[in-house]
Parts: sequence; structure tokens; C-alpha cells
Amino acid sequence: MSQLMIENLHLVKGLDPVADAFAGTVASDVVNMQGHESVMFVIYKGVGTTGTSTITVEACDDVTPTNTSAIPFHYRAITTGDTEGAVTAAAAAGFATGAGSSEIYAIEAQADELSSNGYGYVRLAAVEVANSPVLGGVIIIMGKPRHTPTATAIV
Repeated sequence: MSQLMIENLHLVKGLDPVADAFAGTVASDVVNMQGHESVMFVIYKGVGTTGTSTITVEACDDVTPTNTSAIPFHYRAITTGDTEGAVTAAAAAGFATGAGSSEIYAIEAQADELSSNGYGYVRLAAVEVANSPVLGGVIIIMGKPRHTPTATAIV
């Protein structure tokens, strides 16, 4: 297996950055966990001093998704420069983001949590709590591949 991190992760656009990214109820794209043991959703909040959301991770039965079930996960907040908060276990009910600009939330879920529901897909969901625009987006990083990634030429 390659020593380059970029060859051992699968990156997916989860939610394109927009001026009011978490207005109402929004969800990231749905990803298939078949080839990976873990997934990390990275929320990057740019400008937005008072808007907050409740964040959950949902196991999905297909890409539509037809059925969903919230699952437990772990997260870490980075709210000041590169100072990381503690890794925190979140129940299926999720957690509320803080009010503030320039924040990152790393949210990790394991494939075995999905399979306990009989589902093989996952997405991140956000429900706005404090209605105030937040510039932000979500990237999905799929890790711990269950097979050796295909070699790609380095240019």
C-alpha cells in the first residue's frame, strides 16, 4: 500500500460551499461505505457569527435515500486556529455547532454502525437551530479502504 495519504483516502464533495449552507434542513450527498471502514465529514464554517445547527449522521438504505436511521459517531471541533478540541462521542441525536465564524468540525462514523441497521450508505444531516446565514460546506473523506487502492501514476 502506498505511503501517500492521498492514495489511501477517497474524497467526495458533500455539500458545496454557499452563503447560507445550513438553512432549514440540509443533507450531504449519500456515499456508499462498501469499500471503506470509516467516513469523515468535514464541515467548514466560514463567516456566520450566530447561526447554529444540530448535526447528525444517518445510515441510508440506498442513494436516494429511501430510508434513514441516525447513528452514533465521534466528532472534534476546531474553533480557534489549529487548536483541536477533544474527540467526543455523540449519540444518534447528534450535537449542536457553536455560534461563530471560522470553525471546523470533523465527524467520523464507522461502517459497522451502518451495518447494524442493515444499511450500506451514509450521509450527514444538519438542522438549523439559530436561523442566521453561515457560509460553509462539507467534504467527505472515506478512509480505511477494505482493499488495496489501485495504483495511480505520480506526475
